[in-house]
Amino acid sequence: MIEHELILLGLLKESPKHGYEIKKKIKDIFSLFAGVDLKSIYYPLRILEKKNLVTKKISKAGRRPQRLVYALTPKGETRFKELLTQSLLNFKRPQFSLDLSLYFLNYMKPDIVKRRLRARTQVLEGLSRGLRQMIGSLKKQRSAALAYILEHNLQMVETESKFLTRLIKTI
Repeated sequence: MIEHELILLGLLKESPKHGYEIKKKIKDIFSLFAGVDLKSIYYPLRILEKKNLVTKKISKAGRRPQRLVYALTPKGETRFKELLTQSLLNFKRPQFSLDLSLYFLNYMKPDIVKRRLRARTQVLEGLSRGLRQMIGSLKKQRSAALAYILEHNLQMVETESKFLTRLIKTI
């Protein structure tokens, strides 16, 4: 919940938003790198409202139906800064799906392992190319924060690829 709270408060720190706008931003941006998929944002927003971290007001623009617009309170801004600091200093070990497979490699024939690992490196190479293109595009758009995130992801993907290439040679 702390990650969800950080995301919701952070998005509202940018500007007040209605629920659909928050959900769309989470889907379009955060799902790319944070693996976040909030099925419902309204329940967490209600909790944040009960904690006096956000407020909501009814907004009507033109012929559109009324919408609830959420905004950060001063208490919410303080909580956001606390969560951001915690997140920057959190050194939780990253979890890689590969690690579990590596533990049980001895249950597969070496030639099959090599084939599977080569296939994985090909996928990683495609992912690297895609990340490089996205980074280039983001730099042109001057979206530095997303470019930094994708550069971080690119380095992790390239490191895994190098590791797998060496592992294939030793098997």
